[in-house]
Amino acid sequence: MEKRRLLVTSALPNANGPIHLGHLMEHIQTDIWVRFQREQGHECIYVCADDAHGTATMLQAQELNITPEELIAQMQEEHQRDFSDFKISHDKYHTTHSEENKTLATLIYNRLLAAEQIQVKSINQLYDPEKKMFLADRFIVGICPRCKASNQYGDNCEACGATYDATDLIDPQSKISGAKPVLKESAHFFFTLSNFTQYLKTWTRSGTLQEQVANKLSEWLDAGLQDWDISRDPPYFGFEIPGTTGKYFYVWLDAPVGYMASFQNYCATNQQIDFDDFWREGSDCEVHHFIGKDIVNFHALFWPAILHVSGFRTPTRIHAHGFVKVGGLKMSKSRGTFIMARNYLEHLDPEYLRYYFAAKMNGGVDDIDINLDDFVQRVNADLVGKVVNIASRCAGFINKQFDGRLSSQADNPLLTECINAGDGIAEHYENCDFNKVVRDIMALADKANQFIDEHKPWVMSKDSARKNEVQQVCSDGLNLFRVIVTYLKPILPSLAEKSEIFLSIAPLSWADRSNSLTEHQINKFQPLMTRIESEKVDAMIEDSIEEPEETDTEQHASEMIDIEDFAKIDLRVVRIVAAEQVEGADKLLRLTLDLGDETRSVFAGIKSAYQPEDLVGRLSVMVANLKPRKMRFGVSEGMVLAAGPGGKDIFLLEPHAGASPGMKVS
Repeated sequence: MEKRRLLVTSALPNANGPIHLGHLMEHIQTDIWVRFQREQGHECIYVCADDAHGTATMLQAQELNITPEELIAQMQEEHQRDFSDFKISHDKYHTTHSEENKTLATLIYNRLLAAEQIQVKSINQLYDPEKKMFLADRFIVGICPRCKASNQYGDNCEACGATYDATDLIDPQSKISGAKPVLKESAHFFFTLSNFTQYLKTWTRSGTLQEQVANKLSEWLDAGLQDWDISRDPPYFGFEIPGTTGKYFYVWLDAPVGYMASFQNYCATNQQIDFDDFWREGSDCEVHHFIGKDIVNFHALFWPAILHVSGFRTPTRIHAHGFVKVGGLKMSKSRGTFIMARNYLEHLDPEYLRYYFAAKMNGGVDDIDINLDDFVQRVNADLVGKVVNIASRCAGFINKQFDGRLSSQADNPLLTECINAGDGIAEHYENCDFNKVVRDIMALADKANQFIDEHKPWVMSKDSARKNEVQQVCSDGLNLFRVIVTYLKPILPSLAEKSEIFLSIAPLSWADRSNSLTEHQINKFQPLMTRIESEKVDAMIEDSIEEPEETDTEQHASEMIDIEDFAKIDLRVVRIVAAEQVEGADKLLRLTLDLGDETRSVFAGIKSAYQPEDLVGRLSVMVANLKPRKMRFGVSEGMVLAAGPGGKDIFLLEPHAGASPGMKVS
């Protein structure tokens, strides 16, 4: 097999927030593919970086009263720690705010300029007169010009799907200050993307993209591409465009250059690797980008056109994926399903998530839905109940009855079948069809367990005349386990490492899967993986719930409700007739509320401030017409009103003297 040379990247996480499930899904997908390529014996270098530039970074730093440089250094350290704990095997994790990136972005820009593919045009943009800054679309909200939905962003409507210019919004407002933006003229620098429509029509159909992605991009291409604005005005955190004053590279110009810059930094410390080998035009090395479907236009239109003009090679393959949903819905902070990496790690083994994501990934751009009940059941049934079960069932007999020594033969037909299945599994890995990888591996695990069940070593061991058969069956079982774990190693590197120690072998590799263990000494079996406890999943969700922050009305004027909306809220006086702890919940109490003509059960996050016995008999106020919400601990049939900064300072709203249960509050 010819050795391949591959450079692989994941999309760059923003330097203004922590790593969450969405980032993890992409990096786990990339890491599985990278580990598989390495296990195949190929040279595979995996680089990434924090996307450090842009208005959002600048504003976040201002809010924290630190410099942007301090913010990105802090976030880079946190991101690297989170990825490392999830066993993501970056060879280099860098930042776009680097000298390498500045030098390469400048080089590429100067080449575009020399090729006469940069134009300067005056444009009108919405400007925040209070903050004295031009506003990107994400910092403008207003009423959709088509469906009249409120609180829509400046480029598209989430309600009806319409796209438009920010200047088309009805009653636009700045999300930063709440001020009404004004139009202001400014000179901007454009890359003449429109000149490369025909080139990109050919390139996007060259096999570099999934067919779904190529079909979607053809809509843009058939309509004709517009020139691309690559500059931004101050205040802005980024690289100043060479030869200008007060003009900065738009973040999406230098962000993909960050892939090259990270690799260049890696080459500087690994001097046997030549940067030009991978990035020169006509290179026979491979470059693979793993990205979300929401940024395909940047990677499959802007990026290849810029590389083409500036004399660099274009990507070999762009692997796009969908979004992460939880229970069929977008991740939500209020529901506790916008889960941060660190929050997950405080409760659960990272390999559980690696396996579950792999079982869901099909190499396409469909969204991945996490069903938490399925998550628990699948991990427990597949990894503990099938794979680890093979080793635990066989190891006891080998350790106790044969001093840890395996038999001298390994010619079982099932073992041959298992070894031969590797070619098909490898093809699925190559195509990112990880769900098929998992399906095929679990089918082998089922057969291995069936083999053990049929031979019943626990029965044979009672007959001294069949002692050799016991050793052979259990040795065959452990050899099957070894091959299965070899196939799982890209997905579950920690399980593989523990298995290597248990089997007392060198690191598992694809090429060695047919070299069975005979007359081999194994170590005493130790638990390789434990079952997921549902209580830990519940605790993770509860700890992820964030109550909406109270913010000043000027900043969020666009989110205000009308008096008609407020009139719909049915506020009632209630008496707390019972209060109790919720097992497994850190913040919740279960309250039974008397409304006069009925009782309701409500969960309230007030445990830090109240003892249950102190609440019984008290009057409070509840939202009586709130739709019941199904929680892991039961159904909450409303909401009691409380206020305060949190912790012990949470104060239940109490009605005026003389109020009685069921009375409306106005």
